[in-house]
Amino acid sequence: MSPLPTLIYIHGFNSSPDSLKARELLAAFERLGLTAQLRVPALHHDPRQAIAQLEAEIAGAGRPVLVGSSLGGYYATFLAERHGLKALLINPAVRVRRYFADYLGPQQNFHSGERWQLTGEHVDALAALEVPPPQDAARFTVWLQTGDETLDYRDAADYYRHCTLDIRAGGDHGYQGFAERLPELLAFAGFPARLCRDAEPHGRPQA
Repeated sequence: MSPLPTLIYIHGFNSSPDSLKARELLAAFERLGLTAQLRVPALHHDPRQAIAQLEAEIAGAGRPVLVGSSLGGYYATFLAERHGLKALLINPAVRVRRYFADYLGPQQNFHSGERWQLTGEHVDALAALEVPPPQDAARFTVWLQTGDETLDYRDAADYYRHCTLDIRAGGDHGYQGFAERLPELLAFAGFPARLCRDAEPHGRPQA
């Protein structure tokens, strides 16, 4: 019997393991008795430290499957290309310099309340992680919603045009209906069909 895969969920900018998608994943894995197969690190706001954290998670997980949201999708793309891993990306950020240059200055984490300063050095460190558009449709699946109010979904649709793209009308940057798609996420990661079926949500965590 093949060992079960490990999933690493990579949260986005100013987010944390307390985000709704992270909590929905954690709730599903607890319900399935699979908590040992899921890692949701709380990432440092400095990209260099965040990547070091994620590299350590990957090293301890063998060949995990990466799930990245927003900036976490950008990190996941860099790491999946570096290590030849599978990645499922949710409204991922691409070509980040033009976005993050507008956010320079004081920041506050949405969940922890931590205050910090986004500097040009941080943006340079983010830009240094950019890789050419991935070409492997088998390793990359990208979920986009056209109602994303933070990022223009068309940028990601173009960047990941050679990957497996799933573009749905409406929604928002947080990705509406994520919990209902957990069986598809587990199937992509390589979990057995029985577990994928059992991942159907049984009520949503409170926001």
